[in-house]
Amino acid sequence: MGSLWRRLPPALIILVLGAALMAALITLRPRPEPRPEPEPPPPVVDVTRVVLEDRALTVRSQGTVEPRREIQLVSQVGGTVVDVAPNYASGGTFAAGEWLVQIDERDYRFALAGAQARLADAQQALAAERGLSRQAQREWRDLGSEDANALFLRKPQLAAAEATVAAAQADLERAQLDLERARVSAPFRGRIRDTLVNLGQYVAPGTPIATIYDASVAEVHLALTDGEAALLDLPLGFDRDEEVFPEVVLSGEIAGERYQWQGRITRTQASLDAQSRMFHAIVEIPEPFNRERQPAPLLMGLFVEAEISGRSIPGLAALPRSAVFQRNQIYTVSDEGEVTPKQVRIVRVEADRVWVKGDLRDQEAVITDRQGYLRPGVQVAIAGEQDEAGEDEQLAATSAGADE
Repeated sequence: MGSLWRRLPPALIILVLGAALMAALITLRPRPEPRPEPEPPPPVVDVTRVVLEDRALTVRSQGTVEPRREIQLVSQVGGTVVDVAPNYASGGTFAAGEWLVQIDERDYRFALAGAQARLADAQQALAAERGLSRQAQREWRDLGSEDANALFLRKPQLAAAEATVAAAQADLERAQLDLERARVSAPFRGRIRDTLVNLGQYVAPGTPIATIYDASVAEVHLALTDGEAALLDLPLGFDRDEEVFPEVVLSGEIAGERYQWQGRITRTQASLDAQSRMFHAIVEIPEPFNRERQPAPLLMGLFVEAEISGRSIPGLAALPRSAVFQRNQIYTVSDEGEVTPKQVRIVRVEADRVWVKGDLRDQEAVITDRQGYLRPGVQVAIAGEQDEAGEDEQLAATSAGADE
């Protein structure tokens, strides 16, 4: 065998030995054990924790200050305006029953004197007729008959005389009333918006004298959507205790200064707006021109902003606006780390958050971004909590290595 190896060329010997070595390496090399492919890590999501609370939300609206009552003061008699009150001017104030315009009353004094004379004549005729009636009754008794004729007893004449006195009395009262109406007075305490007649002008019955409004109460009409009305305890028609009427803070600018006034919603209009389908709540502000009660006069026509105190709503949660998608959908993370869809009712939307109500638990995790990349049932990791879990595992592994 040795002589055979010596007779072989060296190159062939090297080739055979190399092939044998390679065969040995291939045969004896370690074989890798199959391992399962690692699962991809779950997507990391940002969440916010639900905090349930009972909260009263403020509703904001706006409107214009208006008087509760505004009328045109009308003359009920005719004549020439012979005098006007010192405060008879646009913006003037007056008390209830205070006169504003004086119409020439001489014709009405003459009419009153004539009515008094006619009443005296009628009363004299009635007294005479009563005397004649009593005389007729005595004469009939002297005749010894029990049945008397009504005409003989002058009953029709007596009734006519009494009616004449009643008519004369009514004419006298009408003449007195016309004389009183020659002085045009205000039916309530208020202010004059516009004057329509002036000194020396002739007015006929029914002529408007001035436009006046009641200064005891001012009103503001606030338009509210159905969602805003749901946040308030509105008086929608039932009898209500005044103490539970929603309070309102009005704010506006007068002469460059901003002021606030306190009021209450006391009623709503009798029906919804047929076009906008909105509620109209009416705020009343008592004594708008009272120095002791108001920081500044609440001028009619002033544009004001309103903040209305809402009723307490249980179980509200404030979420970032990005947490809600498709109008009323949110994704929550279950205790097992799965994406769970839920529907909520939007109570109010603000600039950076939205108030919702629904099937939510306190401290429940709500996903706040990238909902379009997720689907229900997917396992996710919560940002921040994943880092804490990784640190805990690394710490545990380090401790185990130290023990070994």
